[in-house]
Amino acid sequence: MSYKINAMSKSDWDQVSNIYLEGIKTGIATFQSIIPTWEQWNSSHTSSCRLVAQLGDNILGWCALSPTSSRCVYEGVAEVSIYVSEKYKGQGIGTVLLTNLIKLSEENGFWTLHSGIVRENAASILLHKKCGFREIGIREKVAKMNNENWLDVILMERRSKIVGID
Repeated sequence: MSYKINAMSKSDWDQVSNIYLEGIKTGIATFQSIIPTWEQWNSSHTSSCRLVAQLGDNILGWCALSPTSSRCVYEGVAEVSIYVSEKYKGQGIGTVLLTNLIKLSEENGFWTLHSGIVRENAASILLHKKCGFREIGIREKVAKMNNENWLDVILMERRSKIVGID
C-alpha cells in the first residue's frame, strides 16, 4: 500500500474524528467518551505536530501532540495521541506515523514524549516500545470507561537523544 504521511488539516477532521470514534468504541484507547468538536480538539493540541497517513482521499490513521502543562518549563514535553483505522491495523501504519511524529517533535524542540495507555491496549504498548518508549510507571485504577471496571494506565516516555541533552 502506497500511502503518504501529511500534515493534518482542518479538512481532515471528519475522517480523523471517525477514526477517533472507532478508538473510543474499543473502550481501551481513550477515556474520552464523545468526539470533541474541531475547535475543542484544535485548541487542546499543538499546532506543529499533527500527522495523517493518507491514501488518496482516505485517512488511514492519525497522530498528534498535546501539551502536558501550560508552564514554560514543560514547553518541550508533550503527550502523544495515535489512532489507526480498524480496517488498516496491523499493517505498520502506526509505526510509520509514530516514527514520523517523533522526528517532527524533535524538529519542533520537544525533548520528552509521554503516553498514558490503558493496560489492556497491548498493541499500543508494543507500538510505543518499538518506537523507543519505555514504561515509567502505572496509574492503578485511575478511571472507569462507561462506569464499568476500573482501568490501569501504563505511563510511557520517550526521551530525545538530540533535543534537550545539554
